Amino acid sequence: MAITKEVEQGQAVYSKPVLWLYDLWVLGLSNRYIWQCPTADILKHFNRHITSNHLDVGVGTGYFLDKCQFPPGDVRLGLMDLNQNSLDVTAARVVRYNPLQFRCNVLDEVDIAAGKFESISLNYLLHCLPGKLSDKLSALDHISTLLAESGVVFGSTILSEGVPRNTVAKKLMHIYNQKGIFSNVEDCQGDLQTYLANRFEEYQIEIKGCVALFSGKRKI
Repeated sequence: MAITKEVEQGQAVYSKPVLWLYDLWVLGLSNRYIWQCPTADILKHFNRHITSNHLDVGVGTGYFLDKCQFPPGDVRLGLMDLNQNSLDVTAARVVRYNPLQFRCNVLDEVDIAAGKFESISLNYLLHCLPGKLSDKLSALDHISTLLAESGVVFGSTILSEGVPRNTVAKKLMHIYNQKGIFSNVEDCQGDLQTYLANRFEEYQIEIKGCVALFSGKRKI
């Protein structure tokens, strides 16, 4: 698996010690006070679209998979990430679902032996991928090869342009971009909307603070 320096920078920060602090710093503090999008709102968005046949891409710590409400019945769960630490931590957190694990770079074509999924989520992944949003949305093209005909893709991403940012958000976003943790200097709602409108029959975007909550139902 060929990985560029920029891709490596975006995921390398997630060591196991960092993941141990992630829920407190990102989900507990940053979302509410810096990005102005409380984690509870992202979880509601997650619950609105989750199915019992689900693939989570960019798994983080597995918080949303652990806290979400799957529909009744057996759960088939896939985890996809480039960072093995994230896969390990999340798989342990949701071991009750016996998840499948796929280590992939979603900026490349995804070629794995797996059946289709009825829902696929990408929470807080796109702003960590290098390049312009219009280019890195190719990740959705790649993972959509695993989406069932009636399936839904959904997620969230932190935008930079055209959204309200307080002083701390501007400063922290600048630092993260300098360090290669974020790559979202030009990320805007317009590029996301153009992509979703061209790929999906139905789509929605909701802006909460700096965060875009989005979903798209596949064209059949």
